[in-house]
Amino acid sequence: MSKGKILVVDDDRLVLATLSYGLTQAGFEVIDADNGDDAILLAREHRPELALLDIRMEGLTGFDVAAYLREYLQTPFMFLSAFADDATVAKVKELGAVAYLIKPLDISQIVPAVEAAFARTGTAPAAPAPTLPAAPLRQPPSELPLTLDPTALAVGVLMHRYSLPRDEALARLMSLAAADDHSLPEQARRIVDAVELLARPGQRPA
Repeated sequence: MSKGKILVVDDDRLVLATLSYGLTQAGFEVIDADNGDDAILLAREHRPELALLDIRMEGLTGFDVAAYLREYLQTPFMFLSAFADDATVAKVKELGAVAYLIKPLDISQIVPAVEAAFARTGTAPAAPAPTLPAAPLRQPPSELPLTLDPTALAVGVLMHRYSLPRDEALARLMSLAAADDHSLPEQARRIVDAVELLARPGQRPA
């Protein structure tokens, strides 16, 4: 049984795939989007019980999405961002987020925070809310520590890229490894490295 339906929004596809995979493995039903416009459309269609939003994105920001969710759908939301400046924190408080997570965090820290957010909004059994102090910036905004092993991460990437269930994504990864005569972890690392390369500024196709 699903622990709840959550909308995850981040314009960094590697981060999005990592979050989606990790939360799915933790028992949540995940709907994901890599931009604010799609996030609003998906929220209207699927009516998630909680949204996890990146803040700084091209086009509609996480703040824009949060304002829409609050005004029109009454959907609780939490933010995941690398920024902890006074203006950002003030806006987070103004919008009424149920939690504000500061990158870098790994999925093992995010899952308990999401579970606590569900509890605080009355959609899950009560659990203590996590203490989430602002943390110093230690990495660029686009980076999130990836504690998942390369195979799990590559499966998450394939799940997101091709809209595959986990078993089919793993089967595709195994087929690619066999075709290229690589071990499964080696093939997984090649996929992860390729995604990270494409995510770097100046590396995207024109």
